[in-house]
Amino acid sequence: MGFKLHNFYMNSAGRRVRTVLHLKNIPFDYVSVDISPASEAQLGDAYGKINPMRLIPTLEHDGVLLTESLAICDYLEELYPTPSLYPADRMERAHAKAIAMTVAAAIHPLHNTRVMKYLGQSLHLDQKASAEWYVHWADKGLHALEALIERAEQSRQEDGSFVFGKVPSIADIFILPQIENYKKLGLNLEPYARVCRVVDACNIHPAFIKAAPENQPDFPSP
Repeated sequence: MGFKLHNFYMNSAGRRVRTVLHLKNIPFDYVSVDISPASEAQLGDAYGKINPMRLIPTLEHDGVLLTESLAICDYLEELYPTPSLYPADRMERAHAKAIAMTVAAAIHPLHNTRVMKYLGQSLHLDQKASAEWYVHWADKGLHALEALIERAEQSRQEDGSFVFGKVPSIADIFILPQIENYKKLGLNLEPYARVCRVVDACNIHPAFIKAAPENQPDFPSP
């Protein structure tokens, strides 16, 4: 059996997995799960049976359902080790995974859609307070990413525009979608030159272009 990716064009975690699939040239079926506020298909019973957390994405392979983007990416890495998502050096591999986990576990969860919805609807934060929450945690995340990229530069084996040199790694794959979200919301990225350099490099790489929201089959028609 092949791969089925349950995801949505504007979902950051789904974009990470799409990038890996395209980077490794793995064919897959795209199964759209409309998580837009008007639909919220992920909250229905049908998708709940696929992913108990009702989060995107879910990868289906050989009848097995896999959740959590980093776990999915590592599964694909084991099946298709070339090109690798990780640097060759052991320490760099640890740094690369640490950056990916920083995005997935420490940055993204603090201001994803369901958290922002809960702040407004259940805790009754007004729009101004919710925006302050978002910007506060976004700034902390950006500072951390800038510092982690600088640390990687000091120990990496080669120069280049990506975090660990001339080719993208799991670190770049996780950074890009998060920063693109910040750009859409108009956050000032000027102080974060290293982050911006990585984003620029990703945005001209074929695999990242194929995984971009506007190139997905469920992207809204003009």
